[in-house]
Amino acid sequence: MLSDLTLTEIREYVKEKGLPAFRGNQIFDAIYAGKSLQEVSNLPQNIKNEIENDYPAYKIANMFEGKDGTRKYIIQFADGEIVECVLMKYKYGNTLCISTQVGCRMGCKFCASTLNGLKRNLTAGEMLGQILLINRDIGGNKTERKITNVVLMGSGEPLDNYDNDIKFLKLVSSGDGINISERNISLSTCGLVDKIYKLAEEDLSITLTISLHAPNDEIRRQTMPIANKFSIEGILKACDYWIQKTGRRVAVEYTLIKGVNDKPEHAKTLINIFKNKLYHINIIPLNYVKERDLAAASRQEAYSFAGLLTKGGLSATVRRTMGEDIGGACGQLRNTLLGEAK
Repeated sequence: MLSDLTLTEIREYVKEKGLPAFRGNQIFDAIYAGKSLQEVSNLPQNIKNEIENDYPAYKIANMFEGKDGTRKYIIQFADGEIVECVLMKYKYGNTLCISTQVGCRMGCKFCASTLNGLKRNLTAGEMLGQILLINRDIGGNKTERKITNVVLMGSGEPLDNYDNDIKFLKLVSSGDGINISERNISLSTCGLVDKIYKLAEEDLSITLTISLHAPNDEIRRQTMPIANKFSIEGILKACDYWIQKTGRRVAVEYTLIKGVNDKPEHAKTLINIFKNKLYHINIIPLNYVKERDLAAASRQEAYSFAGLLTKGGLSATVRRTMGEDIGGACGQLRNTLLGEAK
């Protein structure tokens, strides 16, 4: 797919087809404008016919807007598969939470994305396409970009699609394209230790986020099957290596589940683990997923828990819940029910 390619690679593509070099620039610009092939007015029909099978055919199939202005987009790909991604508006700009896989195989019990398992990985160009389509939808283009920040935190485990993720990061941060700084990109993982070490060697400036959600392995195994393979100790050793290699702080996601991981002794354990280290803890009140029977801690309980952490010397905040009324909050994204609000 042409959206998987760099500008240099697209120029080589048109050269191999015997087309003038400037056609490569036109195709590249059209892709980064979020245009469908038929919308590209400066390409003659014979060239459109020539590249039709390679030009990206993803599209916005539907969009829902929440009462807080958060938008959930349904993106459909050429094979009919869909993902959801979420646009969140902040004072500093617009953050887009994108998906990296159709579904997920990690099996976390508080997350809707994994209910139907993993259908397939997204290509680098399909990840990029979510940004390009929505950037256009909110009035942006390649040179006047409206999306300022990106989080790889939608459906899927990013490090389970490692090679496509790395290619995507190079595409999205390229000065030829939409040019989103790596420092404005966060990648969230449930803790694939071997891939964290590998990621640390990539010389990237992204933010690494760990979905921890428990103070110890015993509790973590109750809700996260990946804990049977990778221990918290192993994950944090990999994260310490990341910090050593990059000099960048690691963010820790901690979904607060009532009666499971929300007690003062759990906060004390976290303090012992993270005190005087380069980590920030995001406390997330559990969001509703109808198929799950886990109970959410209240926002007041979340603030109290975060308060215990800050008193213990940690950097900790309670994440603002956005898009819950449209099924767009953390843990609610899925890849079914095309065109229906969740």
